[in-house]
Amino acid sequence: MHWHASQPLPRWLKTDIPIGPNYSRIRGNLRDLKLHTVCEEAKCPNISECWGGGEHQTATATIMLMGDECTRACRFCSVKTSKTPKPLDPNEPESTAEAVSRWGVDYIVLTSVDRDDLADGGSAHFAQTIRHLKEKAPHILVECLTGDFQGNLEHVAQVAQSGLDVYAHNLETVEDLQRFVRDRRAGYRQSLSVLEHAKKVQPGLFTKTSIMLGCGEKDEEVEHLRAIDVDFLTLGQYMRPTRKHMKVSEYVPPEKFAHWQQVGEQLGFKYVASGPLVRSSYKAGEFFISNIIKKRAAQTGGQSTHAADNTANVQ
Repeated sequence: MHWHASQPLPRWLKTDIPIGPNYSRIRGNLRDLKLHTVCEEAKCPNISECWGGGEHQTATATIMLMGDECTRACRFCSVKTSKTPKPLDPNEPESTAEAVSRWGVDYIVLTSVDRDDLADGGSAHFAQTIRHLKEKAPHILVECLTGDFQGNLEHVAQVAQSGLDVYAHNLETVEDLQRFVRDRRAGYRQSLSVLEHAKKVQPGLFTKTSIMLGCGEKDEEVEHLRAIDVDFLTLGQYMRPTRKHMKVSEYVPPEKFAHWQQVGEQLGFKYVASGPLVRSSYKAGEFFISNIIKKRAAQTGGQSTHAADNTANVQ
């Protein structure tokens, strides 16, 4: 069934207004630290659940490094665009690591805007943040959601070999829709090469990707996602952030997301999160992913972690 973007949202896409003490505390904490989150910048529909704590009254957030101005202009994304973003804050890697290490976090997601204005796309900044974080709190599992570094695999390797646990990079949509959905500098094959190279240079590293449904994709195109050995997959509904952005082609019903959950598991992904409100940095997945990482560490004799929860308690 196809819906017009101007019609009311289906009932399964309606979420609570963000309120509550946890939400307010996280928002204030992040402001004090001058940290940006993809939760706010990308207008994530799960901000109430993740920041407010949801059922268990615990909370988590995804930190966005390198400012809040992106050099790209993907048609689905609400993050601000600039050809000349502000210079990097050289203190950000250490200050971010210090802040996160104090939050009692077991699993943290670090992401960033695209910084094509930088010679290395910000890969050294990512790597430095990860190293500082692992030094201050080695028990924390770190997932990084990076851009494609314009296909420069040396920059991909710099992040992949910095000590993180999960290397995430989003395909966003199927191959035939890339030019309509993403910035012209992005591309399906280029993104696949990022995920492939991360695992090649750091054997044992877990990789993760995400796509949005409701952009006009065909079923057979979605089934091609297992083209390379990616471990974790998330699928969610594309939501139009403003009228200036790409229109929604279809609001995919929950039953279809359940179908893709089964297909993804049959294709061999170690973990699949598929639902209308699922996003690439979805907190419900952190519990399962952390258990997979711990299980492998135990099997290989690696250092065990105690990431027993899927949340980050922000003090």
